[in-house]
Amino acid sequence: MGTAQQHDRRAAGRRLLSLFSAAAVTFAAGLTFVTGAAPAAADPIEQCTPTHGAVVAVDFGPFGGGVVRGCDTTPTTGYELLRDGGFTTEGTRHDGEGFICRIGTASFNSGTRYPTPATEDCVLTPQATAYWSYWIASPGQSSWSYSPLGAMDRKPEAGDVDAWVFGGTDVGGSTGRPTFTPDDVRAGGGATPSPTPTDGPGVPVGKIDVPAAARWVSEQLHEGSHVVDEGSETPNYFLTTEAAYALAAAGGKSPALDKVVAALASGATEYAYPAGPEEAPDAPAAARLALVAAVTEGDPRAFGGRDLLGDLEKNVCASGPAPGCTAKGDFRGAAYGDGQALAVLALLRGGVVPPADAVTRLTQLVCEDGSVTSVLIGPGEHCDGDPMTTGLVALVLDEAGGQDAAVAKTVAYLKKAQLRSGAFPPYNGATTGSVAATAYAAQALRALGEARAADAAVWWLSREQLADGGFGFDEGAESGALYATAPAVLAGTGTSLVTLTTKAPEPTDPPTTPPTTPPTTAPPTTPPPAGDGPDLKKAVAYLTSPANLQQGRYYAAGGSTTRADFGLTIDGAFALAATGHDNDALRTVVDFLDKGGKDGEARTVHDWTNVGSAHAMGGSMGKAAVLAQVVERDPRDFGGKDLIAGLADAVCTAKSPQPDRSCAGKGAYAYAMSVFGQSLGVIAQIRAGETKAAEAPLGYLAGLQHTDTGAWPSLVPPTGDADVDSTAMAAMALDLVPGDTHAGAVDRALAWIAAQQLPDGGFPGAAGNSVNSAALAVQGLSLDAGKYSAQIAKARKFLASQQNADGGFNVAKEGQRGSDLRASTQAVGGSTGISFGVLTRSLEGTTPNPVPSPSASAPVIVTPGDNAGSAGGPGIVDTDGPGGGGGLAATGDQALGLAAAAAVLVLAGWGAVVAARNRRSAVGGGL
Repeated sequence: MGTAQQHDRRAAGRRLLSLFSAAAVTFAAGLTFVTGAAPAAADPIEQCTPTHGAVVAVDFGPFGGGVVRGCDTTPTTGYELLRDGGFTTEGTRHDGEGFICRIGTASFNSGTRYPTPATEDCVLTPQATAYWSYWIASPGQSSWSYSPLGAMDRKPEAGDVDAWVFGGTDVGGSTGRPTFTPDDVRAGGGATPSPTPTDGPGVPVGKIDVPAAARWVSEQLHEGSHVVDEGSETPNYFLTTEAAYALAAAGGKSPALDKVVAALASGATEYAYPAGPEEAPDAPAAARLALVAAVTEGDPRAFGGRDLLGDLEKNVCASGPAPGCTAKGDFRGAAYGDGQALAVLALLRGGVVPPADAVTRLTQLVCEDGSVTSVLIGPGEHCDGDPMTTGLVALVLDEAGGQDAAVAKTVAYLKKAQLRSGAFPPYNGATTGSVAATAYAAQALRALGEARAADAAVWWLSREQLADGGFGFDEGAESGALYATAPAVLAGTGTSLVTLTTKAPEPTDPPTTPPTTPPTTAPPTTPPPAGDGPDLKKAVAYLTSPANLQQGRYYAAGGSTTRADFGLTIDGAFALAATGHDNDALRTVVDFLDKGGKDGEARTVHDWTNVGSAHAMGGSMGKAAVLAQVVERDPRDFGGKDLIAGLADAVCTAKSPQPDRSCAGKGAYAYAMSVFGQSLGVIAQIRAGETKAAEAPLGYLAGLQHTDTGAWPSLVPPTGDADVDSTAMAAMALDLVPGDTHAGAVDRALAWIAAQQLPDGGFPGAAGNSVNSAALAVQGLSLDAGKYSAQIAKARKFLASQQNADGGFNVAKEGQRGSDLRASTQAVGGSTGISFGVLTRSLEGTTPNPVPSPSASAPVIVTPGDNAGSAGGPGIVDTDGPGGGGGLAATGDQALGLAAAAAVLVLAGWGAVVAARNRRSAVGGGL
């Protein structure tokens, strides 16, 4: 299945990396170390309140100090908050100020920056287990989340708290979090006021037009019996079960519902037993079908000829971790909290007492703040929940009985998480509503006696109902989605999956007061573009606009700097090459890189690749070489350097002994600390005809594939995670090899990627429902476009939904809104479906654009001064107070690995977007 035989199989180009943003993520500095000026005087800590300014805390525990906090009443970025909060920083020689390698403060050890040069030279990105990781918390949050953006890209809001912790963390930031809580370092200490009153928002009750919603649901059914994704011919059983729930809630037993149930019964084996009729079922699928049977008064022990309840009972994990089992009590293969909850509920509704361990596992998903994580995390892993999962799990735990404390905790969280509009956000800290989250929360709150809060949620839902009767995913959505509409119907009828039945529900009194108060949160101002995929011409205009492409030649590293981000610049060139919409702009960028062009700090592209030096970076050389090949330039003489020879020299013959971290193992490229970097080097060597020289690197890359799933990890050396982005990139590299030696590995990789697709078409990545991951998934799945056409179409629609009015793309569906260059380069290239292995764009006949004159004066980043003020709260040192290090307990045991990614990511110049959806977080690598 090699691309050598199948050049027509094209896959897209993802910028390589959506990885840890934290300590790094945006670059700016010179070839020498950036020592910065004196720190600015921090604002008095008491001036930072839940509604004004932001607080930053730095844990110097590993260096013998404590936690020091600072206040900035007018932060524009997380980077500025750190520096204007009274701290000094130092970047790396390779990446500049934006990759924070050292932090110091006058409040600890006379301002010494840590780690000191004796332990970290700050030439390249720090090692995976020893770097400054970046954590954030919004008002009302009692736990930390790993920042999905870098410090220079994140824009703190009023009442936010940031934390910097030295050590390491795994991909996605599920370990290595601060040992202190956000409340510990907030101004004044203690919990901040809830965003909403504890007795619920003060909004009137609204009413959902249930008949209209039911009509909309019926219109989504193919031949009136099942849902079929656009471009596909096979049933989407998952969404068909959602349609069954909605129709049952809206009208009880009916011929239309009977037809849907019959279709589900006929496809029960195909849907719930994907591994084969004699194998263990897919637990969430079996649970969904069992619930359909229970809701419609059928028999879940004989549904479509399957004993769904018996098979669920037989497949509860006796121990874990193990294949298909994160921990004891998991339903085998459940993977997510909602699947575990649905399986428990299916047994309960079928009259079966669920195994105690299965119920206990649900209680283990309840986080400290009462939210419930969406992922079946293992004991002790970082817990960061969301309202949607919390609502469902609260309902199931209440039905199971004997879990009053856990249920009370979830209800308290839901009441606190509700926005003043009545909506519930999709994740902690978001400020706009999610239809599905609001619907599930409303169901739980009503069942658990919180009628006023439930009514407020339903009121908000009523305002979000579209003219055709459906509901979109998010606040202000313009098109309906079945996964959002179904739970909204249940919420609108006052029922839930616990009580739903085709028997007519008891009548309820209509609201006496019509809705008169509009939501306080405005709907999104940027509608998604028309069509099935992104508007690529508009996106290219965004990428090449003078505000983004500096003098038409390169992208800046972020912040006030003229330093080029060469990795991002090459990403942009890949995107332009993939579309062909502005070949003159592409020519200008390529000429700048190839002809020794210098950025505002007199750096060339090879100050980034380090080719020919002791720190030559395999991933960076591979990336630059692939660009040369894409535009038909000579990679053996690109920018005056032989990149192919450099790659050959960079192949490691053995793992380097500690503390030398240059070589991860035999066959790895030197300083290629990610699967991305390794894959790019392999692609470059094979495209150059160096198949023999690529054997060892190819063998190392192939050996990183998980034998059980077919996925690849993010980092090199591997940390055990599984990552959509890296799997797609590795698949492209292996697919390029002539012959069928790696065909099976590629097939398994693509099957695994397809299985990760979310209901809205997106894919999980480091930033959540990630644009980067969706784009790279399109790129990978396009290696077999015929088989995965339906998944590709859904992913391209998802990408279109994340495109903004200016043509750029959000980092992820969740989190900070606004166009991001790194995400946009990937979205543009990825949505075309062209693999890096075959991407080609001739520059013949093109003319480079004229280069405008540079501005008279280059912007300068100013470091804060050394002043100090009054002391802060007990146990915490404030930067505006006298020095001292007797703060909170030291974070001496910070976990491991995220640094690598952050680091790697930075080295690559591929921006870092990290963190959060607890499960398969994307990781980028040392490019």
